[in-house]
Amino acid sequence: MRLTGLSRATVSVLVNDLVAAGIVQEDAGGPAAEPENRSMGRPPLTLALNRAIAYAVGVDIGHAHVRVALCDLYGTPVWEEVEAKEVDRAPHETLDLAARLVHRALAECEVPAERVLGLGGGIAAPVDGDGALSAEGILPGWTGIRPGPELAARTGLPTEMMNDANAGALAEHRHGAGRGVDDMIYIRLSAGIGAGVIASGRLQLGAGGLAGEVGHLPAVPDGRVCRCGNRGCLETIASPVAVARLLQESWNEPVTPADLPALLANHRPGTTRVIEDTGEAVGRALATMVTVLNPRLIVVGGDLAPIGAPLFESIQHAIARHALPSAARQVTVTPGRLGPSAEARGAAARILTRAPRTLAILSGADPGELPIAAAASFEGDPVLG
Repeated sequence: MRLTGLSRATVSVLVNDLVAAGIVQEDAGGPAAEPENRSMGRPPLTLALNRAIAYAVGVDIGHAHVRVALCDLYGTPVWEEVEAKEVDRAPHETLDLAARLVHRALAECEVPAERVLGLGGGIAAPVDGDGALSAEGILPGWTGIRPGPELAARTGLPTEMMNDANAGALAEHRHGAGRGVDDMIYIRLSAGIGAGVIASGRLQLGAGGLAGEVGHLPAVPDGRVCRCGNRGCLETIASPVAVARLLQESWNEPVTPADLPALLANHRPGTTRVIEDTGEAVGRALATMVTVLNPRLIVVGGDLAPIGAPLFESIQHAIARHALPSAARQVTVTPGRLGPSAEARGAAARILTRAPRTLAILSGADPGELPIAAAASFEGDPVLG
C-alpha cells in the first residue's frame, strides 16, 4: 500500500490473484504477527514470492571451462555443473557442450522450458550492445560467432550475452561481497583477467563493451606478446597460467594453476615471491582504476582468489603505494563470496531483472497500467539501468 498508493481492498484483490496464479505464497517461516495486532481479528499473513514459479539459466564460458547454473527466482542455484573445455578455438563444440548442460539441468530438476525466463551467458571476451564479440586475439576461434543466437537455437531459450567479468560484478553486487555498495570493482583473476565496474550503482560497459579490460593494461615493458597482440599486458604475468609457467620454467618440472595453493601452503621456495609479485602487478593496475574511479570496494574472484592473504596483502599494498592516497584509503580489497559460481549467477541475474514484469503478465496483469511507483519497483534495475 505504501509503495503503490493503492487501497487495502485493491491490494488484497491483487495479492489474491497472485496467490491463485501460484506466484505468491504464504511464507511459513516469516515473522510472527506482533502481539498487539493478534487481538485485532485474524493475524496477518506473511507472504513471499514462490521461488519455484520461474527460473533463469546462467552459462559461464571461460577460456578453459563451461559452467551452467539453473537459478530459482531469487537467483539461488538449484543445479550447477562445470566441465573443463579448451574453448578458444572450439566455438561450436563449446556451445554444444553448454546446450547439453542446460538440457541436463532442466531434465534433472524436472523444470519445463516454459518456466524458464531465459538464458544469460557470460563469456571471456568483450560483448557489445548487439551481442557481438570483440573476440579477435582474445578468443581467436570465435571471430564472427554470435553466441547469443547460437545458444538460443540450441536450447530454445531467449538468450542474452555479457562479458564474464561484468557478470561476476553483477553477481557479487547482488548476492555477494558487494551488496549495498554502489561503487565497486570486481576483478576476475583466471586464465583471462578482466574487471567489471559498478559506479553509482550502474554497471559500466563503455561504448563498445570494453570497459574493465584491465588484463590488457601494460604491465611489463617489452614483455611477452599477449593474446590481444600487445606486449607485456597484465594477463601475461598475473594470470594463473602465467604464474604456473614462471615456476615451471624456474624449476624445470610441470606446474599447473591448480598446484599453486598447495605449493604456497608447503612453502615451496619461490612460490611466495611469485605470488607477492603477482599481487604487486595486479595492485599496480588496480591503483590506476582506484585513482580514476574512486571505488569503495574491490572484490577479487577467479582461480587465484583462494590463495588468500599473500595475494590480497600485496594487492592492497600496491594500491596504497601507487594510487592517489585519499582514494587508496577509501577502498577495501576483499575476496568474492560466490567463488567460481559468480559469473554464471550474474549471467542468470541479468535475466531475472525482467522477472517481475514477466510474472505480472503471467498473472494476467498489465504492467503498462501499473502505478508509477510499482512499475519502477518492477523495471528500475539500478545495475543494468
